[in-house]
Amino acid sequence: MEQPAGFVFAVDAVTRHVMSARPDAPVRPDPPRAVRLVATRRLAAGALRRLADQIQPAARPARTTCTQ
Repeated sequence: MEQPAGFVFAVDAVTRHVMSARPDAPVRPDPPRAVRLVATRRLAAGALRRLADQIQPAARPARTTCTQ
């Protein structure tokens, strides 16, 4: 008795899934994201930039070839 009911539910679920990917399917736009933690992001970016400047190897002078 459970198998026919499971078959009906499975066919219905597959049909809904396949029909949702159609080109004429309704489209809901994504809601706009709230701007949060702007100050924290700027602080973290500044700290990471300063850390990168400290870790970066010093620029070496360009090598010159000896010409005799």
